[in-house]
Amino acid sequence: MAMTPLTDQIRRRIAAEGPITLAEYMRICLLDPAHGYYATRDPFGAAGDFVTAPEISQMFGELIGLALAQSWLDQGSPSPFTLAEAGPGRGTLMADILRATRVVPGFHAAMRIVLIEASPKLRNAQAEKLADYTPAWTDKIDDLPRRPLWFVANEFFDALPIRQFHRHGDGWAEVMVALDDPGLRLALAAPLPLPELAHRLPDTRDGDIVELCPAARPVAATIGQRIATYGGAALLIDYGGWRSLGDTFQALTAHEPVDPLAAPGLADLTAHVDFEPIALAAAPAVASGLTPQGAFLERLGIAARAEALARRLSGTARDSHLAAYRRLTLPEEMGTLFQILALTPPGASPVPGMNDPRPSAP
Repeated sequence: MAMTPLTDQIRRRIAAEGPITLAEYMRICLLDPAHGYYATRDPFGAAGDFVTAPEISQMFGELIGLALAQSWLDQGSPSPFTLAEAGPGRGTLMADILRATRVVPGFHAAMRIVLIEASPKLRNAQAEKLADYTPAWTDKIDDLPRRPLWFVANEFFDALPIRQFHRHGDGWAEVMVALDDPGLRLALAAPLPLPELAHRLPDTRDGDIVELCPAARPVAATIGQRIATYGGAALLIDYGGWRSLGDTFQALTAHEPVDPLAAPGLADLTAHVDFEPIALAAAPAVASGLTPQGAFLERLGIAARAEALARRLSGTARDSHLAAYRRLTLPEEMGTLFQILALTPPGASPVPGMNDPRPSAP
């Protein structure tokens, strides 16, 4: 185990107050202002710890942008409107969205860009990438303006802290982070009835693991309320599925899985996203049927776009481009692991590329 500044901080807290939840452990490791993962590094790309879809190919952001723009047209081209991204990384996705939507009449004149980002380091990278535009920044979803909202979040919800529970009879034992010598270990609290998981008793058995993400629901509620009230759409893109089951808590360093407790603050901590509570919390906005990323991109024409770009390339550049297309779309790559949930106002057309809206699991 690597002894980091956060190892000592977390150990002292547990010694004084007792074991902490996974959610609190994730919050400290990712967001501590002095030593947290996102406060101290640029985690993206080949030199970082993970690669996101926008970093793989420009096609991803271009098609996201055109889907949002078509949704804006379908709702009567309101002006002004907010174009917002949560967790915008280096600004690559937003830059690709803006490049693709320059051809949409009136879209850029009507948009007001807002980036939801807490990291000063990443804000600087976004400002450099988007120097030709005038984005505003906030670190709170609640601060989004009260007007029509077109919103995108790619690999945002997976970094929100989770709580994890093991079923024991009609109760649930929460996974906690406890002291070990000299580091940390996972332990189970005593099982207790949990009203938040009462609805999971019929579809789980003893020993099953269920994860909750308390922070996801208020975020989804705010976005859904804005869209239902003022118009707009949201595309929420992440790895995960419908109705959590199993242990998905994980850590990455240099693109490789590592022990999540081994080096607090030095590894990316994530969990698969449970889209069911997000969809329910977003009401009265209408949630689409959960759509695999590969199917979404194919419906939007990524194959034709990939072919057009390939004609301009040769050799290694062409091979890399086609490999990126396959990575984004194939089921054994990111095509089915990553899912997309869209939110739209009641009565509005679905976002292009999405499955038909449904009230329950896909």
